[in-house]
Amino acid sequence: MSIFNQLLKKSSPQQGIVMYYIAAIIVAFLMLNLPFVHKSNVSVDPIDSLFVAVSGVSVTGLTPVNIIDTYTTFGQVVIMLILNLGGIGVMAIGTMLWVVLGKHIGMRERQLIMLDNNKHTMSGTVKLILDIVRTIIIIELVGASLLAFYFYRDNPDIQYAIMQGLFVSVSATTNGGLDITGQSLIPYANDYFVQTIVMFLIMLGSIGFPVLIEVKAYIKNRIPNFRFSLFAKITTVTYFGLFIFGVLIILLFEHNQAFQDMSWHKSLFYALFQSATTRSAGLQTIDVSGFGEGTNIVMGILMFIGSSPSSVGGGIRTTTFAILILFLLNFSNQPEKTSIKAFNREIHITDVQRSFAVFIMASILTFTSMIFILVVENGKVSFLQAFFEVMSAFGTCGLSLGITGDVNDMSKGVLMVLMLIGRVGLISFIIMIGGRREPDKFHYPKERVQIG
Repeated sequence: MSIFNQLLKKSSPQQGIVMYYIAAIIVAFLMLNLPFVHKSNVSVDPIDSLFVAVSGVSVTGLTPVNIIDTYTTFGQVVIMLILNLGGIGVMAIGTMLWVVLGKHIGMRERQLIMLDNNKHTMSGTVKLILDIVRTIIIIELVGASLLAFYFYRDNPDIQYAIMQGLFVSVSATTNGGLDITGQSLIPYANDYFVQTIVMFLIMLGSIGFPVLIEVKAYIKNRIPNFRFSLFAKITTVTYFGLFIFGVLIILLFEHNQAFQDMSWHKSLFYALFQSATTRSAGLQTIDVSGFGEGTNIVMGILMFIGSSPSSVGGGIRTTTFAILILFLLNFSNQPEKTSIKAFNREIHITDVQRSFAVFIMASILTFTSMIFILVVENGKVSFLQAFFEVMSAFGTCGLSLGITGDVNDMSKGVLMVLMLIGRVGLISFIIMIGGRREPDKFHYPKERVQIG
């Protein structure tokens, strides 16, 4: 631990965040190898245990093993703890422990909390973390209570009902995507109550903690003349815009294919759930490998966009996508007139530059990973399967076309790196790789270059 502390002191804040997540993965890996975690006569390769650990900490949901067939009830509880560790955030959990133990939270810790939650200032960071943890735990408990009561009504086994309700609630709220049915939520494909509860939990986890806290403040009316922030407005509009877009595309593309001969309400709920899960959840009510190629490509793009910043999900994030679209809509050939406006506010140029940096870096990273997997698998996976798996890993979503357990160790390594980067965030990753540049002491003469 002293070696870790020494490395932490010498590292930049961004490197510190990555180190904390790597440490969390190591702890999760060790937890998954505790006695009584695996069922008797079940052996799991170390690479697969590591994969589940990374998937849990990054709340992705991709897994090369079947959870229900591999892990005992104790092991499933361990997985729920790992999902909460990853979903709420390593720094958030660390802060809670510091508060409980009465440890002083210094400037270094506050800076790491600020970066892990995409805040621009250190003021109020500890209060923010406590609000986030409290909110997520309340959401999980309410969801678990509703689901457990409902499951008990169908199956009067109290242990089964509680465990199933807890696991589904934690997996949905953290957008973890893991399940203990062995078939995700396909057994509940005709149960609209369960689907509706799970969709609400997915949205509450992936729309962004700051949005939830602002909504809570608005409902409680604690702040006179309260106004939602620009972040909350852009996030909410973009999130639900992508959700509705996904529903319409899935309905349109699968109307005469997977949804053929289905009732309108069953098709609608399939489309609603699959669109909601592409934000970052990974749970599914229908085998997505039965969808057409066009639908899976669109779902891959939606997973690439991912969830909102300061949420449980990954991807380039909804605000990045929104700023890129707003830039294109407001683009002018005269630079002095190209300003991005939304909700009577003007977006800072730094955020525009960061959005382009994240998009370009994410595109290079995902397509390089996809090409690498296609090469090392040597024809064992198709282009669409590699594309879908990579986008799912980077977006920390967890949907799969069924190849996760079949790819070789090198491909699993690539997917693990993508899951980690998707959870940590590309801004921290870019700054960690490039480092902080000193301000320029002089400028060269400017010259125009022909574009397009």
